[in-house]
Amino acid sequence: MSEETIQLELNEAGVSPKLPTPSDPRDQIQDVPYRPVEFRDDDLPAALERCAGWLRRAQQWLGEPVDVLAVHLDYDERDGYPYYDLKLLCNEEDLAGVPVALRERSGEVGK
Repeated sequence: MSEETIQLELNEAGVSPKLPTPSDPRDQIQDVPYRPVEFRDDDLPAALERCAGWLRRAQQWLGEPVDVLAVHLDYDERDGYPYYDLKLLCNEEDLAGVPVALRERSGEVGK
């Protein structure tokens, strides 16, 4: 049995440069493990809305649901920091665009 390799275009963070990024400067895609995608805000509904918007854009780009392993909600009581810290722990292969690369390789792009 031979294994085929897939060439992925990844940025310095190890994710596809075509992956939609969170829209607010307070939000970010973090390093491994689990590739947390973080949304920070003093207003929890606003953080949840940005999270949902990013998830919709990422799933549309990926062509399938993003594999979210867990949702973590924490708070930060330090002065000058957003109070709520919402994280989606995502499958790093999804964020790297592996499903997109597999479809492109098999010629299923645009189908």
